[in-house]
Amino acid sequence: QVQLVESGGGLVQAGGSLRLSCAPSRNIFSISTMGWYRQAPGKEREWVAHITSVGNTNYLDSVKGRFTISRDNTKNTVNLRMNNLKPEDTAVYYCYAASPQAMGVKWYWGQGTQVTVSS
Repeated sequence: QVQLVESGGGLVQAGGSLRLSCAPSRNIFSISTMGWYRQAPGKEREWVAHITSVGNTNYLDSVKGRFTISRDNTKNTVNLRMNNLKPEDTAVYYCYAASPQAMGVKWYWGQGTQVTVSS
């Protein structure tokens, strides 16, 4: 069972920065979109950002201008650079990858990494 493994979470003061990384436990053939979701305590999971195989990106409005998503297609890794963090960014962050298959899209998820922003 292939899984995605996140790293880079932690505790940071408001205004600080963190860089999250995500890599598959073993090679995944033909990944299209990769991205990040997050879930704050007591809230629904929300999509944060994604990047396509050709580098097109999209972001949640509240993180635009502060977060930058990037990927390395040779390693199937995705990163999320988070600057000017705010307490409301506190959440567990999950990476995901979509792999088109003959029978449909197969989705891969990570176990999550905690990001805590103190005020």
